[in-house]
Amino acid sequence: MRSLTGALALLCVVGPLSTDMYLPAFPRMAGELGTDASGVQLTLTAFLVGMTVGHLVFGPLSDRYGRRGPLLAGAVVCAVATALCAVAPSLGWLVAARFVAGFSGAAGVVIGRAVVADVARGAAAARLLALLMTLSTIAPIVGPLVGGAVIEALGWRGVFWVLGGVAAAVAAAVALFVPESLPPERRVGGGVRELAASIREVVGDRAYTGYTLAFSFGFGALFCYISGSPFLLQNELGLSVRASSAAFSAGAVMAAAGGVVSARLVERVGPERLLRTGLLAVLSACAGLLGVTLVGGLTVVVCLPLVAVMCLGVGLALSNAAALAIGRVPGAAGVGSAVLGTVQSGVGAGVAPVVGDEVGRLFGVMGVCAAVAVVCAAFAHRASHPVVPASSTP
Repeated sequence: MRSLTGALALLCVVGPLSTDMYLPAFPRMAGELGTDASGVQLTLTAFLVGMTVGHLVFGPLSDRYGRRGPLLAGAVVCAVATALCAVAPSLGWLVAARFVAGFSGAAGVVIGRAVVADVARGAAAARLLALLMTLSTIAPIVGPLVGGAVIEALGWRGVFWVLGGVAAAVAAAVALFVPESLPPERRVGGGVRELAASIREVVGDRAYTGYTLAFSFGFGALFCYISGSPFLLQNELGLSVRASSAAFSAGAVMAAAGGVVSARLVERVGPERLLRTGLLAVLSACAGLLGVTLVGGLTVVVCLPLVAVMCLGVGLALSNAAALAIGRVPGAAGVGSAVLGTVQSGVGAGVAPVVGDEVGRLFGVMGVCAAVAVVCAAFAHRASHPVVPASSTP
C-alpha cells in the first residue's frame, strides 16, 4: 500500500509542477515571446483546457479498459509533450504543446482519484486523498524554488526539460508500482451514448454536483493566485525572482499543513465540517486581500499572512470536497472523477487569463470564486441531508 500511495503521489506531482515551476519566469517569457501578461497566462489556460478534455477521455477509458493501461499511456505522452515545450519557437507552439501536456497529464489526476475510489470508501477515502494532497504539495513547495534557480541558470526553457524528466520518472513509477485496481468484472463498456448517459446520471445527483462545484471554485480561487502571483509578488510587492519563489512556496507549505490537519481530523470531525471550515477561511482571506487593496494598504507584511490563511483553507477543503463528491457515485468512480476534474480545469482555465496583472481584479475574482464555493458546499450539504418533515398529529 505504501508503494501504491507513493506512486499515486507522484502522479499528483506533474500537474502542480507544470503550473507552478515556471511561474517565476512569466515576466521574462512575456518579453522574449513578444506578448503581455495575458498572453503568457494563456499557456496556463491551454494546459488546463487540455486537462479538461483529457479528464473526459481518460476517466471513461479507465472505467472500460482498466486503470493501468490508460494511466501509463498518459504519462508517456505527457513526458514527450513537455519536452516539446522546451523547444517552442513561438507562443503559439508553446500553447499547443501545453495543451497536449495537459491532456495527457489529466490521466494521472483522474485515474489516480479513481484508484483511490477502488481501494477505499468514505472517511478512509477522504483520509487517503488528504494524504495524497499533502504529499503532492511538496511539488508546489519545491517547484518555484527550483524553478527560480533553473530559470536563472538555464532560462525558462530549462524548466521544461526538467519537467519532461519528471514526467518520464512518473511513467516509470506507474509501470513499477501501480497495479490494476479495477478487475474485468467491474468494468463498464459502451460508446459515446453510454458515456453521455453515465455523465447525466452522475451530474443528476444534486449533492455530487454541489460538492464538485465547491471543489472547482475553491480551486479557482487558488488558481487565480497561482496565475497572478508572479505579477503580484514581483511587480506589485517588489520581490526578486528568488524571493517571490520563496513566498509562493510558503503558501504551498500552508496548503500542505491544511492537508495534514484534514488527514488527522477527518475521521473524528467529518469531511463536511472540514470542507465548510476551509472554504470560509478562503473567503475571509480573499475579502481581506481585496479590502486592503482598495484602501491602498497592500504590503508584503499584510498580503502574505492573508495568502497563508487562504492556502491553509484550500488544504482543508479540497480533498474533502473531492472525497464527498466521488463518494456519491461509487459505481461510476471514473466518470465521477472525470466530471470533477473537467469542471475544475474549466474553472481554472477560465480565471487564468482574466486576472491579468492588476491586483484589484485578481483579488476580486478570487473572492467571487470563494463565495460561489461556499454557496455550493451549503447546497450539497442540504441535498445530501434532506430535512424529513415531522409527521403531523391529527
